[in-house]
Amino acid sequence: MHYRTEIDGLRALAVLPVIAYHAGLAGFSGGFVGVDIFFVISGYLITSILLDELKNQSFTLLGFYERRIRRILPALFLVLAVTAAAAWWLLLPHELAAFGRSLMAVSVFASNILFWKESDYFATESEFIPLLHTWSLAVEEQYYVIFPLLLAFLWKFGRQPIGWVLGGLTLLGLVTCEWLWRVDAGANFYLLPSRFWELLLGALAALYLNKQTPFQGWITSVLAVLGLVLILGSIIFLNTSLPFPSRYALFPTLGATLIILFAAPTNFIGRLLAFKPLVLIGLISYSAYLWHQPLLVFARLQPYLEPNLGLMTAMAFSSLLLAWLSWRYVERPFRHKQTLTRPQIFSLAGLGSLLFLGLGYGLAQAN
Repeated sequence: MHYRTEIDGLRALAVLPVIAYHAGLAGFSGGFVGVDIFFVISGYLITSILLDELKNQSFTLLGFYERRIRRILPALFLVLAVTAAAAWWLLLPHELAAFGRSLMAVSVFASNILFWKESDYFATESEFIPLLHTWSLAVEEQYYVIFPLLLAFLWKFGRQPIGWVLGGLTLLGLVTCEWLWRVDAGANFYLLPSRFWELLLGALAALYLNKQTPFQGWITSVLAVLGLVLILGSIIFLNTSLPFPSRYALFPTLGATLIILFAAPTNFIGRLLAFKPLVLIGLISYSAYLWHQPLLVFARLQPYLEPNLGLMTAMAFSSLLLAWLSWRYVERPFRHKQTLTRPQIFSLAGLGSLLFLGLGYGLAQAN
């Protein structure tokens, strides 16, 4: 697949509202929808790569998971190490034990299940959980255990069956979350059955663009503008009083899907999202997402300064600075196969996961 600068601009529109929402900045009552936008983008990008590989008969599971490890784990391990050191310094014994449990859960990509059992994302106490934001990483990785196998199986039957099956699963997932928020709001927010349809929207966009020539003309501009309006409206007007995810999640996710389908260098939205500062933030968006929650939590917990709006804003900007550093010196080097071979990257991933799993167990048991 070819690189699209407007997708990195869309990533910026996803991460900035999440950071602003967690920092408590005014005007971002629906900033949490940035995660839903990320899900759509991820579904689109990963599916595009998989479709190209399947078409070229170069798809392998080892290759897929090697890419995921190179993309996800180096920056995650860095943030976990720094966060663990700060937690040891700032958290009370019972808080450190809870942190240990979350560190264990993150190590096996099950933190969404742990937080479903222990935490309400929208409750005040969530402002003091350093690794709460990792629930979305767990959802993605659980999804990517299943999706490549499903897509490779469906590929044998042609593109049309893929579209019908993924479309049916998308509808099923939306119906599931619309039902589940009435039964268990926590499970609905955190768990994969209520979230996979958002990734599948991106997958359907990838399937369409992989097969069809994108629309041209004024209609693409209108639909891309509509996508941006849906996203900005969701960020500004949605709030925690509404059940989420639910039908309300259609606004940001369909907005993201429209931008993926119709934003292009030839129209206004494509050029807007290709604005260099937005593209840069998009490039560092994964690291920014990882850094922002621990910084905000520890700023609220430190005993020396009042955790006011100025401090929270400073932490939000600091997360972008740290994100650039970790993107430049951690993310990028590990993506190149010249840095580490496949056996080396799998070995380091296993050792790192075991290290944090053991550290988390020790903290949970000692406090």
